[in-house]
Amino acid sequence: MPEPIFTLLRRTYAFKKTADCDIHLDVYSSEAMTEISPAVVWIHGGALIMGSRENGQGHAARYVDAGYKVISIDYRLAPETKLPEIIADVRDAFGWIRSNADELGVDPARIGAVGHSAGGYLALMSGTFDSKPRALVSFYGYGDLIGSWYSKPSPFYLAQRHIGREAAMEQIESRAISEGRRPGTFYLYTRQQGIWPIEVSGFDPAKDPAFFTRYCPDQNVDANYPPTLLLHGTDDTDVPYELSVRMQNRLKEAGVDHEMVTLEGGGHGFDGRWWNPQVKAAFARVLEFLDNHLE
Repeated sequence: MPEPIFTLLRRTYAFKKTADCDIHLDVYSSEAMTEISPAVVWIHGGALIMGSRENGQGHAARYVDAGYKVISIDYRLAPETKLPEIIADVRDAFGWIRSNADELGVDPARIGAVGHSAGGYLALMSGTFDSKPRALVSFYGYGDLIGSWYSKPSPFYLAQRHIGREAAMEQIESRAISEGRRPGTFYLYTRQQGIWPIEVSGFDPAKDPAFFTRYCPDQNVDANYPPTLLLHGTDDTDVPYELSVRMQNRLKEAGVDHEMVTLEGGGHGFDGRWWNPQVKAAFARVLEFLDNHLE
């Protein structure tokens, strides 16, 4: 896929202030975007533990070239911040965007959410908000937080170098953070121990499964859920392909407009292979889906 030829413009705003940190978002556009535009809220992955809105820069140009402003958001990261507050940050980002739509040059009625991995999870969670995006796109995201894939030791990660708790905790800050460049040591530790849900939420799914119900999108789909596009590779070793299949089934049962794109042999992060014909076709489908629902 050829790179778009234009200057990508970026503006940064603090959409929320907390006791420990300000939380920012970046708005990407081009000099040709002089009118009110539909927007894509881009949500980074990183297991809710790592990552930054800066990751959105590498994706923004393709959406901007298609006529969308891209708003890449930060949110506070786990384990310093727990799941309810992370979800609140995402909800507050959408609220701030709508409240400031005129300044941003965004049509508040034409906002979609696109997320990758944990960002895909957060995009799916945004479909449960009272004020929902108009369309959702989840790249290898998940609607479940407490299945055995996350709450038991992962065979894939157990085959990697062992991480002890002391080494893992060296990556944790003493205060809340909303931008994380830290390595994946802590995440690897949680997957080897099967304790990711505990570290991210502060609750044990074996003892308090009811706590997680409101935070599992696949348990909160109803007829008012937004149109959704799921994309997942069959060989994903981080987030099992079956999780998107299950989300697809929930959407079908609720009568929600949805599609699923399966990448045969695709792994986690398959969209990084922009030269692959399957990936090109998948991204073309994303744009078509957004065009259909954000027109």
